[in-house]
Amino acid sequence: MKICAITMVYRDYWALAQWYRHYGHHLGPRNLYVISHGHDPEIARICPEASIITIPREELRHFDRVRMRLMNSIQAGLTNLYDWVIQTDADELVCLNPDAHASFSALFEKTSAPAIFGLGLNLAEVTEDGPLAEGENVFARRSVACVTGNYSKAWAVRREIPLRFHGVFCGYRKTDVFPFEMPDDVFFVHIKHANSDALKTTNDVRKSVADTVGEDWNVNGWANPDRHAKRFFRKLAAAEELDWEGAVQRGYEQIRDNPVRDAKRGLVKPPFINYVCRTRLPSWFQRA
Repeated sequence: MKICAITMVYRDYWALAQWYRHYGHHLGPRNLYVISHGHDPEIARICPEASIITIPREELRHFDRVRMRLMNSIQAGLTNLYDWVIQTDADELVCLNPDAHASFSALFEKTSAPAIFGLGLNLAEVTEDGPLAEGENVFARRSVACVTGNYSKAWAVRREIPLRFHGVFCGYRKTDVFPFEMPDDVFFVHIKHANSDALKTTNDVRKSVADTVGEDWNVNGWANPDRHAKRFFRKLAAAEELDWEGAVQRGYEQIRDNPVRDAKRGLVKPPFINYVCRTRLPSWFQRA
């Protein structure tokens, strides 16, 4: 089975290194495609065997919509060459429990669904965590996470299906029947808050972009990234803590059992439920 992964990035180097390490290990680095938003030789250094596609960075107004269309178009093209295409942001890692799924191929062979979702986990750096060495696997020193519907995203497709607003665009007449496939032991991990040093750098970049574009830049969280980060850590600390099994069960009950089927926009997506509960990841994530 042929599988590839794609992402788009602008100067989010720590996250990109994690993305490249993770998906390169599972899929082979030559099956990775990185869209560089503007010329950046550092991306080639971080991802030496990936295919890098550079796009212009002159116009940023309303770019989030442009980005979505561009990524889906590249994804659609790759479905002519690959059986499955994984699409995530650079700070998003899909982790499979190795005791349940031997590989991405093994997971995909078990489903007839055209797209797959994963239960969302927002990983965090907390006070007792030690610093991450350069190139170190994030899961080696980070284990506190919040179960979240916001990051229970669609992440892989087997045919030309656009990903939109954390879900899939399946057509206005198919929302009632399109499968919301979220397999057991498959987790969509957002790592932006898992490295405080990288988070500060990323937030500075995002604020600079938002300030440059002004009112035409409407991407949530970019204009005030520090405020959003503080809110995340505050709400994480206040969330109810459950053991891993209890947290996963609650996540499936609140998220997997309640997909949003939006016929007006032709979307099937996870419910926007943040801070379902707080938990600690099991040690198998270090092997995922």
